Amino acid sequence: MAAEIHSRSPRGPALLTKIPGHREHVTSASFIPREDGVITACEDRTLRVWLKRDSGQYWPSIYHTLSAPCSALRYHHDSRKIFVGQDNGAIVEFVISDDFNKMNFVKTYPAHQSRVTEIIYSPGPEWVISTGHDKFITWMCTQSGSLVGRHSFTSWASCLQYDEDTKYAFIGDFSGQITLLKLEKGSCTVISTLKGHEGSISCLYWDPIQRFLFSGSFDHSIILWDIGGRQGRTLILQGHHEKVQGLCYLQLTRQLVSCSADGCICVWNMDIDREEAPQWLESDSCQKCSQPFFWNIKQMWDTKTVGLRQHHCRKCGQAVCGKCSTKRSTYPIMGFEFQVRVCDSCYETIKDEDRTSLATFHEAKHNICYMTMDISRGLMVTSGTDRLVKIWDMTPTVGCSLATGFSPH
Repeated sequence: MAAEIHSRSPRGPALLTKIPGHREHVTSASFIPREDGVITACEDRTLRVWLKRDSGQYWPSIYHTLSAPCSALRYHHDSRKIFVGQDNGAIVEFVISDDFNKMNFVKTYPAHQSRVTEIIYSPGPEWVISTGHDKFITWMCTQSGSLVGRHSFTSWASCLQYDEDTKYAFIGDFSGQITLLKLEKGSCTVISTLKGHEGSISCLYWDPIQRFLFSGSFDHSIILWDIGGRQGRTLILQGHHEKVQGLCYLQLTRQLVSCSADGCICVWNMDIDREEAPQWLESDSCQKCSQPFFWNIKQMWDTKTVGLRQHHCRKCGQAVCGKCSTKRSTYPIMGFEFQVRVCDSCYETIKDEDRTSLATFHEAKHNICYMTMDISRGLMVTSGTDRLVKIWDMTPTVGCSLATGFSPH
């Protein structure tokens, strides 16, 4: 089925194209660099290559049906390799022709025992690295098809990022933890674990230049982990009202693009010195008025008072009671784009200019389950539970200077 072409919108991301025709939701998509084309992998067991024709419409130049639902996709343009992860745990490799009208089967990798969640191809050591619902990360040799190494987790491994230079892999799981591994031939070393989310990790994005790791979660938040210069520094971004489904950091313009399941596209300004959210402090009594919390039996007995419920001020982190935190405020410099609880004394220190938003929010009009970007062209592709694939021109929102020589469509 042909795609529908839409006109440019002067504000926010411009919807360029809708690609209908999938019978289930599209789990993954990939732009073809320097071509007007998109590769999609779908739960309806199809792998499709969509090319823009002279008419301006996108038509499938390749339509291939696999043996099981497609759950992950990775396309490597230089080698023309396509890796498709399946619901049954297998990864199938194809090589596509230069004109993108034909592809040949190469081999099947028995990588996992259940659904493949993410795939990365590392051309240096010639590894195909993957995570799955069987709680494993595996790396397999693309030359021999044999297993090079694997590592197990206590929860489903939900997403994966990889640094080519250091051979570091970042794995997010359903427990809300991120594990940093050093992959080697036949073994791996656990470097560290990152804990900060209150929900499962739904997506990761690694920027090797700034050495930033971004994580999105079912808890609706995004965390920036500074893996490079300032070890352990974290910034929390809260502007979504549903689980975060896609992330992309634009290093040249210092912007973060995020998408969530409620159809929100958010562009965050990261070109400022943001404040790190404080650790929440614990106390047996309110740190403002000293009234006991409800578990502080001794103080309640001594003072003949009823214990109060504990809250936390998002700005200072102190444990406070409801009477000492009656105010709500946005505080974008700390990542709070919607109103959160602050203690009354902190509220007095927040000026009107401190409440100025540092992000822009846009409606995609479909519940996004996957997102990726072609940063050099300022293009984004999203897929939703409505079985549609949408291609967006992001340059009205993020600017036209993403890459040298870029010109608007």
